Amino acid sequence: MTYIDATAAPLRKNGQIKIHGEEAFAGMRKAGRLTAECLDMLVPEIQPGVPTDRIDQLVFEFAMDHGAYPATLMYRGYTKSTCTSINHVVCHGIPNEKPLREGDIVNVDVTLIVDGWHGDSSRMYAVGEIPRRAERLIDVTFESLEIGVTAVRPGATTGDIGAAIEKFVEGHNMSVVRDFCGHGLGRLFHDEPNIVHVGRPGEGIVLRPGMLFTVEPMINLGRPHVKVLSDGWTAVTRDRSLSAQFEHTVGVTETGVEVFTYSPKGLDKPPVNGGPALASRH
Repeated sequence: MTYIDATAAPLRKNGQIKIHGEEAFAGMRKAGRLTAECLDMLVPEIQPGVPTDRIDQLVFEFAMDHGAYPATLMYRGYTKSTCTSINHVVCHGIPNEKPLREGDIVNVDVTLIVDGWHGDSSRMYAVGEIPRRAERLIDVTFESLEIGVTAVRPGATTGDIGAAIEKFVEGHNMSVVRDFCGHGLGRLFHDEPNIVHVGRPGEGIVLRPGMLFTVEPMINLGRPHVKVLSDGWTAVTRDRSLSAQFEHTVGVTETGVEVFTYSPKGLDKPPVNGGPALASRH
C-alpha cells in the first residue's frame, strides 16, 4: 500500500494512505473534542426506561446545536444519528423505541462532522447496576483500547496495535472480534488503512506521521464469532455472550500519538454511569 500527501489526494477512498498536515490535525482536534463532549452529554441521560431512540435524538440535537452533522445519518441508507449496541450486540445496533433495562450495558457510537472533519468515538455505558461479569468486560475492553493506542508511534505497524490488544484480551480469557476493525478517516468517514485488532508484531502497514485512524476493539466474553441480522446492520455475538467496545480517533505524530476524542471531563473511563472510575487511566 502506498502513501500520498492528503492535500494532493482525491476526496475518496483510493487504496492509498493519506498523510495529513497540521491543518488537518487542527480540524480533527475540533471534531474529536465535540464528539467527546456529545458522549459526555449522554452520561446522565442513559438510565433504565430510556429508549435508545431518545439517545439518538439527543445526539442529533447536540450536533445541530453545535454546527455539526452526524456522519451516520443517511450513510449508505442508515437512518439514525448514532449506533446503540446493547448487551450481546457487537456493533451497529439501530436505535429504537425499546427502553433500556436495569443491568444492560450499551455502546453508543457517535461520529460528528465538524467543518468537514470526522470525529469518531464510542463508549460503554452501564444502565443502573450491572453484573460483575459485565463490569469486568467493560474494564478489559477499555484497557485494551488504551494498550492499542499506546502502540501507535512512527515506525510501528498496524500489526503491533493488533498484537498488543489480542495478547491482553486473551490473557483475560476473552476474545477479540475479527469481523470488524478500525479505519482511516479525516475528510472521509472510512478510509485507508484498516486497523485490525489482532495481529503479529512487525506485520501490516508501517505507521507514519500524519496518518489518521480509529482504534476500536470489540471484545466478547465468549467466542469471537459474530453474525449480522436481517436488517443488514446489527451485528451480534453468535453465542449470545456479552460484547463491549471503546473507540478513539487518533493521529500519528512525529514522536507518538495524539488522541482527538478524550473526554474533556474524564468521562470516557469506566464506569460511564456517573459513578467513580475503577482506576486512574491517564
